[in-house]
Amino acid sequence: MLATFLVTMVLVGLSVFVHYEVLRAISSRMEVMTGRPRQRLLVVVSGVLFAHVTEILIFAGAYVVLPSVGMGTIQGVFSGSFVDYFYLSASAYTTLGIGDLFPEGALRFLTAVEALVGLVLIGWSTSFTYLAMRDFWSLH
Repeated sequence: MLATFLVTMVLVGLSVFVHYEVLRAISSRMEVMTGRPRQRLLVVVSGVLFAHVTEILIFAGAYVVLPSVGMGTIQGVFSGSFVDYFYLSASAYTTLGIGDLFPEGALRFLTAVEALVGLVLIGWSTSFTYLAMRDFWSLH
């Protein structure tokens, strides 16, 4: 369980780091970008979505590797393709949790923490997008 905890904390740290760096890059780009507010908002939303997909991929990578070292399994309607790993990760990250794929063993801890991380980072993105929209709205 200690190994699962440590791996999970590394993944959390990496996800938060990625999110911060993407939002910082978007902010820097917005400071120098000229153009219509619509175009600028498209950059914000695209960047935020890129961050979330990257974070889902980080956790999906863990779902690929961890079962091979004895840290749990994935059960349900599971073919073992990367799409399944991505789908499980996206379901957990977004707290969608359909239930057709589910972790067993130590992976349950990782999945639970991924849901919490996704909730926090989606909230951060919502706040960031709101602030950007507030700044752009006056330009209409």
